[in-house]
Amino acid sequence: MSIEMQSHQAEAAPAEEPLSQWLINMPEPPTIWQEFVGYIRTNVLSKKRNKMKKKSSNPVSSYLKSVFPILIWGRQYKLNMFKKDLMAGLTLASLCIPQSIGYANLAGLDPEYGLYTSVVPPLIYSMMGSSRELAIGPVAVVSLLLSSMVSDLQDPVTDPIAYRKIVFTATFFAGAFQAIFGLFRLGFLVDFLSHAALVGFMAGAAIVIGLQQLKGLFGLSHFTNKTDVVSVLSSVFHSLHHPWQPLNFVIGSSFLIFILLARFLGKRNKKLFWIPAMAPLISVILATLIVYLTNAETRGVKIVKNIKPGFNRPSVNQLEFNGPHLGQVAKIGIICAIIALTEAIAVGRSFATIKGYRLDGNKEMMAMGFSNIAGSLTSCYVATGSFSRTAVNFSAGCETVVSNIVMAITVMVSLEVLTRFLYFTPTAILASIILSALPGLIDISGALHIWKLDKLDFLVLVAAFLGVLFASVEIGLLLAVGISFTRIILSSIRPTVEALGRLSKTDIFGDINQYPMATKTQGLLTLRISSPLLCFANANFIRDRILNSIQKVEEGEDDEQEVKRAKVLQVVILDMSCVMGLDTSGVVALEELHQELASNDTQLVIASPRWRVFHKLKRAKLEEKVKKENIFMTVGEAVDFYVRARTTSHDMC
Repeated sequence: MSIEMQSHQAEAAPAEEPLSQWLINMPEPPTIWQEFVGYIRTNVLSKKRNKMKKKSSNPVSSYLKSVFPILIWGRQYKLNMFKKDLMAGLTLASLCIPQSIGYANLAGLDPEYGLYTSVVPPLIYSMMGSSRELAIGPVAVVSLLLSSMVSDLQDPVTDPIAYRKIVFTATFFAGAFQAIFGLFRLGFLVDFLSHAALVGFMAGAAIVIGLQQLKGLFGLSHFTNKTDVVSVLSSVFHSLHHPWQPLNFVIGSSFLIFILLARFLGKRNKKLFWIPAMAPLISVILATLIVYLTNAETRGVKIVKNIKPGFNRPSVNQLEFNGPHLGQVAKIGIICAIIALTEAIAVGRSFATIKGYRLDGNKEMMAMGFSNIAGSLTSCYVATGSFSRTAVNFSAGCETVVSNIVMAITVMVSLEVLTRFLYFTPTAILASIILSALPGLIDISGALHIWKLDKLDFLVLVAAFLGVLFASVEIGLLLAVGISFTRIILSSIRPTVEALGRLSKTDIFGDINQYPMATKTQGLLTLRISSPLLCFANANFIRDRILNSIQKVEEGEDDEQEVKRAKVLQVVILDMSCVMGLDTSGVVALEELHQELASNDTQLVIASPRWRVFHKLKRAKLEEKVKKENIFMTVGEAVDFYVRARTTSHDMC
């Protein structure tokens, strides 16, 4: 008797209504337009209504509180919290001032622009940000990004004013993109830069930054603007043939050892966190005094010289939106925006987890965006959250972002008072401060963990690392993102088709390769498509894999040799529980598969189709061709149905 006749006889027997009837009679899923309207109602209108209900008397106040969190937590702010924030802010400023000067030099700008970047962006962020510990200001990686990419458009030595205008315009674009990401909830764009890519990128950038500091450490005059390791090392070797003063190296290396020893002490004893935090500022003060008292600048020691005193100067008139490089400047802006957001959100979330509160990613994007937009209008370049300064801020016991406000005010006072003193600061000490911060960017343990966990992820890491090291920052990022996308595409267009077996005394069906103890049912072949999409990119491949699996079973060539030639294959059960989407190519592939099996007197059974997938099958009338009685809610229901049908036929015979 055929399986079809057995099925009708099994249905004729009194039995409870099969679960598949629930599947067949389900309502139609919502359309794309209905989903969009529902999303707007749920995520936009409902939130506005809730806020209006809570604060119906003053909707303006409710809106301001949602944009400026400082209006909420500011009411509960107490004096004992301010004491902690004051100490944390002063400690933060002691680290921020020398680092900001050094990072401005790395970005190809005058020292005061690094200090400006530590004033306005932190003040804006403190009003709009949701992180309590994140320390905002210039960072090494973004400074390198700007110097490497903007230098391709304009040489900072030949025309520093034009270079500065491009930097400010790129900063405006970076802030605008960050604000747009937050406004339209596009945070997933930041996730395109995977953890492995970020680890490799940071490590490569750290080495490039370190090599570029050899210019300041040796006091070299002739140096390349390129960032790849070959060009930098070549420039160093050629520069050493020119006259250079070893006093620069003596000063820089001596204080580098001092800062590293201070950091070592701070790690050994957490209570001495203030020693590594104060070490860079102490180094700057001592090195400046040594140069001033010994007139070392007359012996070839290179110094910072003029730092313009005063607060941030307006730079609105320096933004260029009609220049010849506008498209390239916008590209620089979006790259800096993504890198800055990735670093800031990663750092903020790590410390928020320690403190036990949740960081709002969209608010962080908005806060960072408006901080950089305001910064571009006040002579600042791209600012973001710094891991080293945030760690110091956390260790110093900060309670809120008031520590950022204290730091910004301290930097403002320094701009007015200390700029004359910093005239004699040797550039070698700035190089040593940047070099001391670089080990924190190289995560060796993280790289080893990625190697053990996922070799393909490690390949992404290596691509980002080598790309930054031997080509450019852009090439490194493109390689990392390109390999990540290639991996996703390959896994989508070449998915696996798993043969399933039943685990003993359960209704669970698992991959027979993963569970060798799983048993197959005679005459039935159960396959699972392990792909979220059955579409034009993989439909033919999946169909061919299914047919190959069927051919192996019929020829008795399966791995376990459980099914022999004498055992005729009567039913193929296709588990589609993993398939979330189906297009016309997928429907055509299923129709061809059904026709191929029908020509060999084999039934195609579909189990566990998702809501939208089954809706597509109904619209394509494939469920009529396959027959409704061959569609089941679960694999177990399908197997039990055909086992009962076979048992009934045997009893009748």
